[in-house]
Amino acid sequence: VQLQASGGGLVQPGGSLRLSCGASGFNLNYQAIGWFRQAPGKEREAVSGLSSSNTFTYYADSVKGRFTVDRDTSKNLVYLQMNDLKPEDTAVYFCATLHFFKANHPPAIKDGYYWGQGTQVTVSS
Repeated sequence: VQLQASGGGLVQPGGSLRLSCGASGFNLNYQAIGWFRQAPGKEREAVSGLSSSNTFTYYADSVKGRFTVDRDTSKNLVYLQMNDLKPEDTAVYFCATLHFFKANHPPAIKDGYYWGQGTQVTVSS
């Protein structure tokens, strides 16, 4: 199964983007989902997580209050709405289904089992 992350692009500081995570032939609606990012020269880090029930979420401190994760079950998509983007948000963003997710705890890379190919987000003036 291959997830598809899309919606990245070039945006000015303060701008917004909405990333989508989908999967053909695979139902994401009851999967815990993690969003991760990797900037050049840095390790991949957890940005956000959403429980399979949609009840619990996680946000990294660096994005809290600016990013929102949610799910559209009718479209089999998970979104990451990113507002007030900053240059330090520049990275390749990945989505992954998670074996394990705990509310208010960062999803672990080792718990990701299906991954998207990543979408580039560049925040620059």
